[in-house]
Amino acid sequence: MNHASTPTTTAQALPLARLLAHAADAVQAVRGGESLTTALERCPSAARPGAQALSFHALRWLGAAQAVRSQLAPKAPPPAVDALLLTAIALLWPGSVAEGDAAPYADHTLVDQAVEAARARAKASASFVNAVLRRFLRERDAVVAQALREPQARYHHPLWWIDRLKADWPAQWQAILEADNQRAPMTLRVNARRGDADAYVARLAQAQIAARAIGTHTVVLARPSPVGALPGFADGDVSVQDAAAQRAAPLLLGTGLPSGARVLDACAAPGGKTAHLLELAELHLTALDADPARLTRVEETLARLDLACPQVRCVAADAGMPQAWWDGQPFDAILLDAPCSASGIVRRHPDVRWLRRPGDIATLAATQARLLAALWPLLRDGGRLLYCTCSVFKAEGQHQIDAFLQRNPRARLVTHPASPGHLLPLADNGNEPAAAGTSPAADGFFYALIEKT
Repeated sequence: MNHASTPTTTAQALPLARLLAHAADAVQAVRGGESLTTALERCPSAARPGAQALSFHALRWLGAAQAVRSQLAPKAPPPAVDALLLTAIALLWPGSVAEGDAAPYADHTLVDQAVEAARARAKASASFVNAVLRRFLRERDAVVAQALREPQARYHHPLWWIDRLKADWPAQWQAILEADNQRAPMTLRVNARRGDADAYVARLAQAQIAARAIGTHTVVLARPSPVGALPGFADGDVSVQDAAAQRAAPLLLGTGLPSGARVLDACAAPGGKTAHLLELAELHLTALDADPARLTRVEETLARLDLACPQVRCVAADAGMPQAWWDGQPFDAILLDAPCSASGIVRRHPDVRWLRRPGDIATLAATQARLLAALWPLLRDGGRLLYCTCSVFKAEGQHQIDAFLQRNPRARLVTHPASPGHLLPLADNGNEPAAAGTSPAADGFFYALIEKT
């Protein structure tokens, strides 16, 4: 629906000025180092959907907005006013609306409501915001042309991020950056104990929800849907999980572990991969997470899917300190979904690119190496460890595993099934290509399956 003629949204019936203010608060929090998820939790529930949509948009095009504001107002205004200005400029940036979609608000409506929001938060700033935005509209072609000379505006990512992608992926870096600004599809995993993808697509059709099946248990929706509208979601028939993340459990289980095999999910929260393992096999599984609050989400997920049982333990502990939680019995298989930059899931988390700093990658790589070194001795001879990250940076993927293999002569990459390595967030990343005109079906991931010989 096009709301260009009115300053309110149908869903929330809230003034656009109020939604812009909440979105600007979220953008300001991200620029200050806070995750968008945390920032939006402070937003009133009635305003949250609209504020989230606006803040997602603003963060996708923040690089361009910053370049424009620097041109039109070289001296940055106070942070709260600057965040509002950047949010409005991002919404006015040409090409920021997906092809085929109508602009959600007319230019004059957006400017008027941004000025109203400025007046409410800092009355003296209203004329300044009005002047900058109206000048942008008058001189938009020239201002945009000037801004596009800066890589950060052209590709909507920090310069250090662009340079790292260029070094890691000289043939694909531009395509990866463009994919990062697309809307991610909503992908489901059908509970293998309850049905398959084709049957669930038929159930969705009965509920007037268009979708397509990818493989045996993966379903991609044509449009995102509230989970409450998904048939059988509350009963555990289906979960939300990206197609790339759904590769973990089948890879680790491989040609099949014996019934009752001991498996460790070393960084389990929020529990999607944990649940997938249990949907596919009968296991004695230990799910670890260092954050007790996040571990609660694992327990809730397993309860909804009816997978909680005495053979499954959820333990709040640091996987890198096994002396505090390990019983001394080796594991048949270990899943290490290691902490990483999340550079492969920027479509779903547009704040990530602005939260990370250049030095974070080396710090995260050191953490990954520490976890690999701590968990490798816990694996039995002949057992398999699956290392994965939702990153496209080679320091967190191929380079990490190359170094690990050099340090551990008894470790070898499994050839059946073969380790996928880096899966880029592009249409040809190893999953079924996206339908014509749609986003790639899967996020960026790295997988290495290692056997202890």
